[in-house]
Amino acid sequence: MAAAAGRVGVIADDTLQGHLLAGAIKGQGYRVVVNTDPEHLEARWLMEDALDLWVVDLSREDRWQPFLDHLLERAAAPLLFCDGQAPARTAEHYPRWERRLVTKLVDYIGAPAVEERLETLPRMPSPTPIPEPREFQALPDGERNGAERVWVLGASLGGPAAVKQFLDCLPPHLPVAFILAQHIDGGFLDTLCQVLCRDSQVSCRVAGDGSRLAHGHLLVAPVDQSIEFDANGTVRRSGQGWEGPYAPCIDQVLHNVAHGFGHCDGAILFSGMGNDGAIAAPRLAAGGTRVWAQTAESCAVSSQPDAVRETGCVAYNGTPEQLARQLVDQVRRQVATGPAA
Repeated sequence: MAAAAGRVGVIADDTLQGHLLAGAIKGQGYRVVVNTDPEHLEARWLMEDALDLWVVDLSREDRWQPFLDHLLERAAAPLLFCDGQAPARTAEHYPRWERRLVTKLVDYIGAPAVEERLETLPRMPSPTPIPEPREFQALPDGERNGAERVWVLGASLGGPAAVKQFLDCLPPHLPVAFILAQHIDGGFLDTLCQVLCRDSQVSCRVAGDGSRLAHGHLLVAPVDQSIEFDANGTVRRSGQGWEGPYAPCIDQVLHNVAHGFGHCDGAILFSGMGNDGAIAAPRLAAGGTRVWAQTAESCAVSSQPDAVRETGCVAYNGTPEQLARQLVDQVRRQVATGPAA
């Protein structure tokens, strides 16, 4: 896994604002090379090839007008001017503020160049699958093969390894349908499917027109265009791109499953950069959807599950194996109590 982050400089006349901006930018995978106030900006940072972009936020532009004139004249890198104070990370509208910021960053200098090297995922011994609960064995064929329970998996950088470990732990005949939204280059989707189902009891393929959510199957969201779902779990490609700076958009997948299919039983946020999922997950959680996340210590990069955790909607945190065990136990209890649950 290799990354070449864009080089960003932050100029703010308020220390807290500079800190919030720098944290948000780094959380998206960019490299903050310098974070300074106007009075301490060194001339060397304005030179050619020093940076790819300046993010500037000045609460009193009238005070800094001579500085701004100098910056506009001398800075070799483009300037992105922010509008308004950054909210606290715990604020309800923080994820949307951060999403607007990263969208502007992508427009200026593109998304951070992150490559998932799927072929280098370690071929570790497969974990012993969780034993199949007797409650699953007694299910009628319709319940085994339908899509009574649907869970969305969201992942970004470091996600393939975490999702694979999670899937490898699951028992056969788990009555859950999965949809995976993994930030990745579209050319690697088929390889991703091969890697994920290599040692798993769950079959895996890229979602296309006519694909259906089904227990024991994982559909991988395509990258080139968004997908929607109808009430019986059938997939329809929209013909339009995904919202936001990254594809596929985890927030959009969560929304489309809940509103098109009619419900989303749960969402699990795995390793990744950014805050994708932090907008839709709290809304779904308020309506009864379970939201879980991979622990920061077990992530390759934890900013994505951390962002969802900070919204206060995450009900369970665990390693990929712990998440698998928690899901099996959750579903076992649902099946045991019957349809009325």
